Amino acid sequence: MRDDPGLVVEHVARQSYGRLIAFLSSRTRDVAAAEDALSDAFLSALATWPRDGVPGKPEAWLLTTARRRLIDRARHDRVREDAADSIRLLLQQLAHGTAMDDGGFPDERLKLLFVCAHPDVDRGVHTPLMLQVVLGLDAATIASAFLASPAAMGQRLSRAKARIRDAGIAFEVPDRNELPARLDAVLDAIYAAYGSGWDDVAGSDPRRVGLAQEAVWLVRTLLQLLPGEPEARGLLALMLYCEARRPARRAANGDYVPMSEQDARLWNAAMIDEAERELAAASSHQRAGRFQLEAALQSAHVEGVRCGRTDWNGIAVLYEGLVRVTPTVGAFVGRAAAIAEAESPSAGLGALDRIDPSLTKNYQPYWAVRAHLLRRTGREPEALDAFDRAIGLTEDGATRQFLLRRRATL
Repeated sequence: MRDDPGLVVEHVARQSYGRLIAFLSSRTRDVAAAEDALSDAFLSALATWPRDGVPGKPEAWLLTTARRRLIDRARHDRVREDAADSIRLLLQQLAHGTAMDDGGFPDERLKLLFVCAHPDVDRGVHTPLMLQVVLGLDAATIASAFLASPAAMGQRLSRAKARIRDAGIAFEVPDRNELPARLDAVLDAIYAAYGSGWDDVAGSDPRRVGLAQEAVWLVRTLLQLLPGEPEARGLLALMLYCEARRPARRAANGDYVPMSEQDARLWNAAMIDEAERELAAASSHQRAGRFQLEAALQSAHVEGVRCGRTDWNGIAVLYEGLVRVTPTVGAFVGRAAAIAEAESPSAGLGALDRIDPSLTKNYQPYWAVRAHLLRRTGREPEALDAFDRAIGLTEDGATRQFLLRRRATL
């Protein structure tokens, strides 16, 4: 790979973007300026590395180049007084050299996560902001996940970055008395990042490669700071249950394999054992939250596949708790699917019918579950329509083929 400068740039961008942005912005308190400087550094790398060769430590080269861009901009713009100390620090680092120049610069991403979740930043943009500045997702990808236009999402993100700069928000992990108000947003963002990586099971989107592993790393780092936080442990357990099943999600030919049909021998047993320990540790606090409940649901499904008998009544009860704690469309659809198994397909359809239609219009899992239940109740014309809706809303090719095969049986 080192023989191809373009591939090296792509690799460093994928693996280290968040670390570089976090380090630069923590010293200037200006996320947008750090992004611009790093973007210039990447462009400079693409122009000079093919001619001069890839440096021995690409991250350090990019960091030094970006810092110089920031300093040049500060001198040109007659930097604001509140950023003068940060610029002086950058100048000193360039003049005297630091351990950061050998690629060993500190990882400041956790601080940046809490900055993005600051109360002075619009709550509705907390998670999108973290996904962009910490994990490097572009505005278009984030917009699609939040059902917004790329232009509108780009404007919201720009306003949030300006707010961080203008309010002079400190880049630091908040005091314990300030943590609860910001922790939920941080956990939501980490889980959203994990979900983005999980959805790209084929690894076909280079922007999402490694996101799942990055999300697991972030929550582990958070637990080092807050070892007694049950929801952080619940989130780690949830992601570990999912990661353990990754090798079984696709057949050898690439076909989608639903969890109920997966070969449990392919699962990572050590990862599942760790997930069980984390969930038990979280439950000992007796403060059940969203992520603990979702992890408990994963545990129940895993046990069902392993022993060949799923406790659908218990799963339905867990979903009842989840919709009380987090009344999302996903929780309501999951509850309906559990009711269908615990009681009857008709009862499950009744639960689906009670969900607000405005929430389900473009929600693929709703139409997939509805098609499945209509098929089981013999309402084939309606099932065909529901399958068509689910297939049309499916982005993953293997899942689409799975649904097409199910539709063809009608």
